[in-house]
Amino acid sequence: MSPAARPDPPAAGVTGRAVAVCGDVGSTYTKLLAVELGTGALAATAEHRTTVDTDVLVGYDACLAALADQLPGADLSAQYVCSSAGGGLRLAVVGYEPLVTADAGHRVGLSAGARVVHVAAGPLDGAGVRALRAAKPDVVLLVGGTDGGDAEVLTHNAARLAGTRLRVPVVVAGNADAADAVRQRLADAGVPVSVTDNVLPRIGQLNPAPARAAIRRVFLSHVIGGKKLSAGARFPRLVRAATPDAVLAGVELLADGAGEVPGAGEILAVDVGGATTDVYSVLVPDAERDGPHREVAGTLWRSRTVEGDLGMRWNAPGILAAARDERLLSDADAAALAPAADRRAGDPGLLPGSDTDRDVERRLAGLALRVALRRHARGQRRADGSRGPGRDLRRVRLVVGSGGVLRHDGSAPVVLSGALGDHAGGYPLPTRAATVVDHRYVLAAVGLLAGEHPGTAARLAAQHLTDLAAAG
Repeated sequence: MSPAARPDPPAAGVTGRAVAVCGDVGSTYTKLLAVELGTGALAATAEHRTTVDTDVLVGYDACLAALADQLPGADLSAQYVCSSAGGGLRLAVVGYEPLVTADAGHRVGLSAGARVVHVAAGPLDGAGVRALRAAKPDVVLLVGGTDGGDAEVLTHNAARLAGTRLRVPVVVAGNADAADAVRQRLADAGVPVSVTDNVLPRIGQLNPAPARAAIRRVFLSHVIGGKKLSAGARFPRLVRAATPDAVLAGVELLADGAGEVPGAGEILAVDVGGATTDVYSVLVPDAERDGPHREVAGTLWRSRTVEGDLGMRWNAPGILAAARDERLLSDADAAALAPAADRRAGDPGLLPGSDTDRDVERRLAGLALRVALRRHARGQRRADGSRGPGRDLRRVRLVVGSGGVLRHDGSAPVVLSGALGDHAGGYPLPTRAATVVDHRYVLAAVGLLAGEHPGTAARLAAQHLTDLAAAG
């Protein structure tokens, strides 16, 4: 076993039973959990620095060896893996106009576990193509027009994409009447293309599931192998989802429950990472509370937002800039924190080694959470300065915190409660929510198991999240 692989003691009485290995090959750390099938008991865990500088399977196999040491004789061949190594999934959205299909595509892309690095609206011109290429997307989501509506912009943009040297896969999820022609135009130019149902078949009707599934397939078939994270074909065969996609699936199952395990209802999950701060929410539509919904791009009741400028390492200076913009920090306070933020951006592997460092970590995490929650709940700002639809969080009953700074810090409940008490944030706060920290990093594992083993996934979530929240 590699000395860098840090295992936890195995749970008593689980060796020899059927287990599933759930792994997250992250941007900084690779984490593996052995979960007992049926009961959902956590049998063993291991963690290793993600070895993206050599081959990601080096760190993965070190974790696997650590699990084998803890569970002698156990069959560890059932492996479910997600990954955000190499920057995860970078998605560009090309749509019809900013307030309808481009906005709908943006939200669907976020819910598919992607980091949306570029959004274009309207007919692409030369400058638009150059901006798209500069964003270096892994996948382009091409949307535009309701079914049976205007197809001119969609077909124009397909022709523009076909004429560029940008040969990344394109997922077409626009006007169904133009789908065949768009597919043919891109395929004739040698562009990998897949067509799925329209993300916005009618005004106000958002249809995210087919596009999410298509983006997931492209991520698995093109992106993971194309990032050259591993020399062979084994790693692409192992990976089943982008990590944020797996986490969203875990959040959804936690909310819904499975079998005899009840769901938690409306929930909110926040993940403070090294590069981004992600917010997930599952809300229930309520006609009386929400009134007649007039959002032309539809509503995504199960959603994720990703804040690419809010990260505890790579983007630590962005936290200070965003907090200043939100009037959470004075210029003097931001200047005082700037050297510590710069040090983290320059050394993403930095671990806090003093009380002062830990205080800075908590301060940065609290600021990142408050800004990310404000943006998620108020609605994201569009290119024209308007905001997308907000989210009413008053009925949220469970808030789950994740990310290394929360998992490894005993003051995480204080950081969470501070963000949830942000009465100046401009959005409806949860009024009676319990909080819990995902110390064992089970949300991604719950999502990975949800499809084939929903009962196991629900029990795992209950044991490490909802039961602990109720007990607290």
